[in-house]
Amino acid sequence: MPEAPALELDGLERHYGDRPALSGVSLSLPAGQTLGVFGSNGAGKSTLLRVLATLLRPHGGTARVLGAELPKEAWKVRGRVGYLGHEPLLYPQLSAEENLAFHARLHGVAPARAKELIDQVGLALRANDPVRELSRGMIQRLSAARAVLHDPLLLLLDEPRAGLDPAAADLLDPLIGAASGRTRVVVSHDPATPCDLALGLRGGSQVSLGTPDPAKLRELYT
Repeated sequence: MPEAPALELDGLERHYGDRPALSGVSLSLPAGQTLGVFGSNGAGKSTLLRVLATLLRPHGGTARVLGAELPKEAWKVRGRVGYLGHEPLLYPQLSAEENLAFHARLHGVAPARAKELIDQVGLALRANDPVRELSRGMIQRLSAARAVLHDPLLLLLDEPRAGLDPAAADLLDPLIGAASGRTRVVVSHDPATPCDLALGLRGGSQVSLGTPDPAKLRELYT
């Protein structure tokens, strides 16, 4: 029997008051593939990610994430998804290692996993420093470690390379990049971002869906 899609959206809607943030978004993403989400500021990209992460409730249409229907089965999704948004979801007064240890306890993950990830993201020498003393790029690396701490099946990534130099971005590729082998939804302003399926949004509406074509995706920003 064929494996069910990792994501199934049909006419998805989300509103902020009378303003539609998402309208009529429909797609199917097979497990193991990457969906790229493109569009200018205010297009609805981050809203879509937050709906998929169960942080926002959809107001219309249907959304199934890893086989669970949102919002009524959101509890089935939360422990199986890794979310890296604009906010790092870290405690600034705690150290890098303390933050990961805290999240490890929340997910029932062995403390050794936190130490392992600190090393993988190149923060071993800053592990005991408060997050408030880390650079933006270091915080982004630590946030990526938090997102994969519990070995999620699906990664939801909002501009994951923000604040990273090329070396740091390469360091994260085995964790959150295509090399991770995970199903991913990647929000990006770069039309050349690699993906299997490209979704174009404008004003909350779906205007394109298909094989990524950087030249056509650039039209979303004009």
